[in-house]
Amino acid sequence: MSDNQLESLASNAFENRTVLMSGGSRGIGLAILLALAKRGANIVLLAKTDVPHPKLPGTIHTAVEEIKAAGGKVVGVVGDVRVDEDVQRAVATAVETFGGIDILIHNASVINEAGTADLPLKRYDLMQGVNVRGMFSLTQAALPHLAKSPNAQILSIAPPLNMSPYWLGKFPAYTLSKYGMTVLALGFAAEFAEQNIASNCLWPETTIATAAVKNLQPDPEAAMHAREPEVMADAATLILARPSSATGEVLIDAEVLTGAGVTDLSTYGGSEPLDLDFYIDA
Repeated sequence: MSDNQLESLASNAFENRTVLMSGGSRGIGLAILLALAKRGANIVLLAKTDVPHPKLPGTIHTAVEEIKAAGGKVVGVVGDVRVDEDVQRAVATAVETFGGIDILIHNASVINEAGTADLPLKRYDLMQGVNVRGMFSLTQAALPHLAKSPNAQILSIAPPLNMSPYWLGKFPAYTLSKYGMTVLALGFAAEFAEQNIASNCLWPETTIATAAVKNLQPDPEAAMHAREPEVMADAATLILARPSSATGEVLIDAEVLTGAGVTDLSTYGGSEPLDLDFYIDA
């Protein structure tokens, strides 16, 4: 990498700023938390992975240990973003432990690629409950504390609103839940503009080589054409370092990085041809 905005961020760029994230036990969420913790942020994560998944590494406890090992100050809250009491407890933990909330990251998400005829209603309800209701609930609970922050930020891992019939018809229930997150994020940007609370979305240009891609995809080569989670972490860091006046955007990780002067994205891995992520057209 040449000299760029990412490299110029001080190691204490997020000193005394408190981050509350839903999810974050592994993958993109954990990578973002590690990047922020290394730059001084206080971390609170709300996640339900109390015990190991049979095929996926990582729990909330291992995530806390990784963040601590990176020098971060962190508290893990075992809970479900669909449960109002768990959401309130996570917010209270952030306020009681670190004095407030400056950054809220909506990372928890459920995916199911089944079509309409094949999707059980309980799986439909799970996606809408985690992806949309969970995002709304956590924002509502954190809002009084975000309003007190000098540079409040909400970042949602949510896609561009691509209205191509291909994407609308591919898996409508999942798309509804993810587009619902985007609509909420853009709505928050407009609603909270006078409170100086930024709300933006971030989405990967390519598939990301998370443990799920590496261990659960039927194609063993899928991860070879995906970038590493650090590409999302670095893009998120750049977005969250901006002033709260930068709001209401749906951003793509590669575009954030190249716009900040990062000229070589090959450092994030992935063999050509890279696989584009959902909702990204060639």
